[in-house]
Amino acid sequence: MMNRRHFRLAPVLRARQAQEDAAKGELVRARSAERSAQDLAKRASLDLVGADAPTEGTARAIVAALVARQALAANLAAAEAKVVEAGEFTALQQQQLADAAKRRRAVERLAERHAEARKAHEMASDQKAIDELAVTNGQRASARGASA
Repeated sequence: MMNRRHFRLAPVLRARQAQEDAAKGELVRARSAERSAQDLAKRASLDLVGADAPTEGTARAIVAALVARQALAANLAAAEAKVVEAGEFTALQQQQLADAAKRRRAVERLAERHAEARKAHEMASDQKAIDELAVTNGQRASARGASA
């Protein structure tokens, strides 16, 4: 069993690392989208604050200004909903990255155990060879002593 020199799950480890890297990329994109949504909401909020309700003018102008202000408020509400949605998506991407890291780490632990077992096997094989040499040398020395 230990004559295998390579870790048979190495391709799995590479795949898990690629999955983790992809999850990192998705998290970066999600965070960027969340920042963009926050910026959009901030601009919508500033637009709404900047559009004060008119206190004077014709009734038609006041109604038009109020309708425009309602549209700005609706725009702000939509932008805030996008911020919440982007935050939830970012949290999901963080969880997926954590899961991918756990899966990669599990295969890495298997690789570490494999390397340790292989090293122990090689050391045992080397020790066995040394012991055989010592016994052989001892027998040769005994044989030379008996023949003299």
